[in-house]
Amino acid sequence: MKKDNRLLLLVEIALMAAVGVILDLLSLRLWPNGGSVSLAMVPIFLIAYRRGLGAGLTTGLLVGILQPLIVPPFYVHPIQFLLDYPIAFMVVGMAGIFSVKVDELKRKRITMIILGCLTGSLLRLVSHFISGVIWFGEMAPEGTPVALYSFLYNASYLLPTAAVSIVVLALLSHQAPRLVHEQ
Repeated sequence: MKKDNRLLLLVEIALMAAVGVILDLLSLRLWPNGGSVSLAMVPIFLIAYRRGLGAGLTTGLLVGILQPLIVPPFYVHPIQFLLDYPIAFMVVGMAGIFSVKVDELKRKRITMIILGCLTGSLLRLVSHFISGVIWFGEMAPEGTPVALYSFLYNASYLLPTAAVSIVVLALLSHQAPRLVHEQ
């Protein structure tokens, strides 16, 4: 990769990470113990589709590191912090394995967007789920299995977030495919 191309890639990663953090500030926070519906994953997905797996993972990691610097995080253990912030957002970048060229058929581009968003969201859910089971089991209502509570709680905001991300990225792919997909 040429030096100019690497610099452009680093600038794109930095910009998308910053946009992700800003979008997270504009989120719908209805859950009492953390979690929100936001567009914060869209820039991570975008760079993952546009530049591939490495760029997606890096952007997600940056979002997961920067977000708790702006909004004070809630954590009870260093490993829980890693699972709920850097790791949770980094794995969203796994959508990069579904990256396709801009000249692919629209149907294939949309299919890859759906698969990538679902994969990244599912992996983020796994990270939050593990954290919830290990460190937040006491929040489960009496008689509710901790694993079920953690899954339902985290899925309640991640499924809508995934759906919104799919819609936004599908619209962008239709209207501005060069913005979303590899050249």
